[in-house]
Amino acid sequence: MLKFIVMGLRGFFLLAAKIWSFLCYCFKRQARSAIQYQTVKYEVIPLSPLSKHRLSMLKKKTLVLDLDETLIHSHHDGVLRQTVKPGTPPDFVLKVNIDRHPVRFFVHKRPHVDYFLEVVSQWYELVVFTASMEIYGAAVADKLDNNRNILRRRYYRQHCRFEFGSYTKSLVEINEDLSSIFILDNSPIAYKYFEDNAIPIKSWFSDATDTSLLCLLPMLDALRFCNDVRSVLSRNIHKSYNIMLD
Repeated sequence: MLKFIVMGLRGFFLLAAKIWSFLCYCFKRQARSAIQYQTVKYEVIPLSPLSKHRLSMLKKKTLVLDLDETLIHSHHDGVLRQTVKPGTPPDFVLKVNIDRHPVRFFVHKRPHVDYFLEVVSQWYELVVFTASMEIYGAAVADKLDNNRNILRRRYYRQHCRFEFGSYTKSLVEINEDLSSIFILDNSPIAYKYFEDNAIPIKSWFSDATDTSLLCLLPMLDALRFCNDVRSVLSRNIHKSYNIMLD
């Protein structure tokens, strides 16, 4: 009888040890995740008199922003396989008529996009350039602007060039001075003629822990002090970035 009791206790403690090990593993994994994706904070501090003088001598630069998979992600009624987890509520819903058919777009904003736009609008003239149709792109831009009047200039599909099944964007149409304009876009094809004026960013669909926009703020803060943005952006950052994504 005593033998069976000892064996039972041994089995119980073995099972308890395995459960405890599993719980510790789950906790550590969650802790690593929390540390890896902790919110990035960027403190915007006032400029020194010398920095203000330096900046006053430079022309204000233009930051061109893509929409889909850069600042937002959306899907519409007809999508069979959604990239967003079912049940995830959108940040806003757009109802537009395309070819006389009503279509609903469920739009999700990239994490920290509102703060990102608030900060960079103080540093640059912001321009929206999307390969989407104007009726959709304008509605998205209006929502992101949120009556702040920071996304006044906008370019759409009709302003793109269609080549080999893809849309490319010409920055010269926005500003002929390529020393003071650059684009943030998830698609290298979109800026293939202006690689020295581009900042690549990983395509975003639904990752709630994404901090890509926040991580760009230090570089964008410094870039406004350059005489020519190409002196920084031409250093193959798009190539090294794409290698990291592979």
